[in-house]
Amino acid sequence: MRAYADELREMFNRLQDEGLELHAQAKAVQATETSRDGLVSVTVGARGELVRLDLDPRIYRRPDARALADTIADTARRAAESAQRRVIEIFERVIPAEQFKAHLDGDVETVMAWLANDMGGGR
Repeated sequence: MRAYADELREMFNRLQDEGLELHAQAKAVQATETSRDGLVSVTVGARGELVRLDLDPRIYRRPDARALADTIADTARRAAESAQRRVIEIFERVIPAEQFKAHLDGDVETVMAWLANDMGGGR
């Protein structure tokens, strides 16, 4: 238990020392992905929010609204995944990547399992 408390204290101190810089770096993250056909380009921010959407005029040659919507959604999803990976990489110096990803994904069960395991009381 003492070792875990020491580890948490060390992590907290590193976050306190580097937190503002890491936060600024993470907040500035943008990721751009292009659709497989090259006609759609999506840029998202650190949280996966849409920053820019570019559509090549050639999309109008095939007027298929459903296909275009699916292409935009898929490209945006891939861009959001890229942005999340970059944010995780930034914080990896102070928080293990798999733990940070679980937090970002809202995976409470995994987070609680790690906590219980680290405290020696795995369920």
